[in-house]
Amino acid sequence: MKRLPMRFEATIATLMTAAVLAMLPVTGFAGDPTWLPKLPRGQGEACVADTDWMRRNHMTALMHQRDDTVRDGMRDKRFSLKGCLDCHAVEGADGKPVTAASPRHFCRSCHDYAAVRMDCFECHASRPEMKASAAGGLIPARPQSFDTALRAQETGRPRQ
Repeated sequence: MKRLPMRFEATIATLMTAAVLAMLPVTGFAGDPTWLPKLPRGQGEACVADTDWMRRNHMTALMHQRDDTVRDGMRDKRFSLKGCLDCHAVEGADGKPVTAASPRHFCRSCHDYAAVRMDCFECHASRPEMKASAAGGLIPARPQSFDTALRAQETGRPRQ
């Protein structure tokens, strides 16, 4: 029997090793994938879209919402960042929603895992703002920057 060249045998061995290693994550993490981030459930009845769709497309939806709001003045609440934060706020030890600085923040759960930068909260509040209601409970309030922008729009003076 004729022997194959050593280089060819090494190539075949390397390819077979790579194939086996490529299958390990699939078979090694059968069942509950513990390596994926654990996301807290939202507080509403249902999300504005299917969970799998939101996981794949939330950034596109937020960008379209941003463009419609900022460029066209349309304020559709379906994919508003405020709506997301009101439903997906995670409480800290003090019972108040955590900010994006906390690794427990809903958005950070996946963004840290995927090593994706969140720039939403450079301008927007990263948790729902709360104010006391007449009944004594806490209710979401608009951030100060939103009120300032509205006043500037009504008076015609630029925002400071």
